[in-house]
Amino acid sequence: MRLVAVVHPSAGRQELRWDGRELRLWITQPPANGAANVAALRLVATWLGVAPSRVRLIAGRSSRHKLLEVEGVQALPAPDEARLA
Repeated sequence: MRLVAVVHPSAGRQELRWDGRELRLWITQPPANGAANVAALRLVATWLGVAPSRVRLIAGRSSRHKLLEVEGVQALPAPDEARLA
């Protein structure tokens, strides 16, 4: 399954919001050396209950807009249930 995500690095707190179309991630790590990307992938894995190795960054390595691929997930949580802070 592929997801479109917008990552906000260096945020004051970690948070995830899913509106049914786009995933928004606030990550406390800075974008330097890919730290925010790694944290974003781990946060998505936690949200979906899969191993971090099942979440891959397909596109957007140096952009806020990213395309993620998640293995082993058939359905996503409903938008009103999809918050993680």
